[in-house]
Amino acid sequence: MSIPELEDLAEEIRKFLIENLSVTGGHLSPNLGVVELTLALHYIFDSPKDKLIFDVGHQSYVHKILTGRKDRFRTLRQYQGLCGFIKKSESEHDVWEAGHSSTSLSAAMGMAIARDARGETNKVVAIIGDGAMTGGMALEALNHIGHEKKDLLVILNDNEMSIAPNVGALHNYLSRIRSDKHYKKAKEEVEYLLKKIPAIGGTLAKTVEKLKDSLKYFLVSGVLFEELGYTYTGPVDGHNLNLLIETLKQADKISGPVLVHVVTVKGKGFPHAEADSHAWHGVGTYKIESGQVVKKQGPPMYTDIFGETLIELAKQDKRIIAVTPAMPGGSGLLPFAKAFPGRMFDVGIAEQHAATMCGALAAEGMKPVLAIYSTFMQRAYDQIVHDICRQDLNVIFAIDRAGFVGPDGETHHGVYDIAFLRHIPNMVLMMPKDENELRHMLKTAVDYDAGPIGVRYPRLPGLGVKLDSELKPIPIGTWEVLEEGVLAPEGIAILAVGPMVQVALQAASFLQREENLYIRVINARFIKPLDEQMLIELSNKRMNLITLEEASVLGGFGSAVLEFYSLRGIEGMNVKIIGVPDYFVEHGSIKEQLQEVGLTAEKVIAQVQSMVPLKRQRA
Repeated sequence: MSIPELEDLAEEIRKFLIENLSVTGGHLSPNLGVVELTLALHYIFDSPKDKLIFDVGHQSYVHKILTGRKDRFRTLRQYQGLCGFIKKSESEHDVWEAGHSSTSLSAAMGMAIARDARGETNKVVAIIGDGAMTGGMALEALNHIGHEKKDLLVILNDNEMSIAPNVGALHNYLSRIRSDKHYKKAKEEVEYLLKKIPAIGGTLAKTVEKLKDSLKYFLVSGVLFEELGYTYTGPVDGHNLNLLIETLKQADKISGPVLVHVVTVKGKGFPHAEADSHAWHGVGTYKIESGQVVKKQGPPMYTDIFGETLIELAKQDKRIIAVTPAMPGGSGLLPFAKAFPGRMFDVGIAEQHAATMCGALAAEGMKPVLAIYSTFMQRAYDQIVHDICRQDLNVIFAIDRAGFVGPDGETHHGVYDIAFLRHIPNMVLMMPKDENELRHMLKTAVDYDAGPIGVRYPRLPGLGVKLDSELKPIPIGTWEVLEEGVLAPEGIAILAVGPMVQVALQAASFLQREENLYIRVINARFIKPLDEQMLIELSNKRMNLITLEEASVLGGFGSAVLEFYSLRGIEGMNVKIIGVPDYFVEHGSIKEQLQEVGLTAEKVIAQVQSMVPLKRQRA
């Protein structure tokens, strides 16, 4: 296509995205910002032979459109529909999957090494945002790539700064010079000849080198990348197709690692998104003309209750400091930051740093609250083990998005944190049955001075229950009986965690009403430590147990119950585990995801019926 035709196509794609995402929701701002960049990449490079590696992947919608998936966009992020991230099963053009940031450079390096080992000549291109570049993993890869000097192209998509025309022109000029093979050869020859001059040659060469470096520091904003071993090009206007294509052509001629600094406007072409790209980063359905986001009415989200309660507690306790890795809005901490600007720290995409920093805060007598999504907490596992739990430090983990998260799918589900947290010594882990209990659990965490403690809560609105005005700590390791049921041999008790408590209550109500079965329902609010006294009481009565959790059955809460009985030599207990099975559950609504894995009242009812003695069934 000609450049004017590509420019027309860019506008057509923008219109398509704005219209379709108003119906499905999705990552609007990031994709509007990379329309021209994605077109230029596909114009210059031959996908999938050439590898286009998108960091995170939430800016890949244009890539999906260009690789044959336009007609599926009405199913975007819906159950069994088009994924909102890169998905290898969708297309041969999707060469690397990621829902977490800062992975593209490491992946690109791996693919470049594999290419060279096979003696192939394809290109490897990593597209990474300025935010993702703050991730430690990206910096590690950046350093290694520069050291190894592999042929590899890094596109730095910077949507936080603007370009002054003269600076852009200067850098474009320097880029053209630097990409010229004659320039590189001439530079090497001049340095060689200077060093050959008797007596003064070496000194003169060093002086020229110092002068060259001084000019470079003065003129070139990419000197950091140059020092790391990259040929730096930019900044380049990311919405100028002609300039982008010319720059990529030049970069493609250069051997070794090249970094092209592209400046884009997040939300480009949709005024509402341009005005507030943060709010429109990931958005639900909306009205195109007014920019009004369609919101469902109902109780506040658990996240909002967390943020409000933390402010309440921070007014009483000056030791409380909130920390989040690049999620101040998503974690409900913006009101806290406004109320206590000196006590809230957004460290960027740096989960490992956030965790260790919180450990040090706790070591100095503060009460750090690390507000973090369950799925991103995985990235700080070593720091949690080594820097926090091993030292038994009083860090509070506010673990948001625990359980299924809906449209974001398998890369974002918070179903593994129980398995990777509960086995760590000194850790306390709890989850509330409703938003009121969440408030009391946060009070419990702040008052707890015996080590690390975590509170898990879901990406859901609360139940609309009345909120207590006074916050009281909950005794550590105590459960709550919500339905007495029948505490007797052959009786059944359901041990439910978090939102699954409501599922257990629904099942128990049906069984009592329809089958005259009285089931004990227990709010197992402490995942660690378990309520040992209650577990022993249940074993003494030889109760049948069902554990119910929106988390992995492998290593989860149900496993903890089985371990308890095994380690104490208590035999003969019949324990059935209902949870998330051993596979990655894809995107869709939370309701559909729960239905798929059987975390429903119907599944619990069927399980109870299978455990009822035959004589009772016949009666």
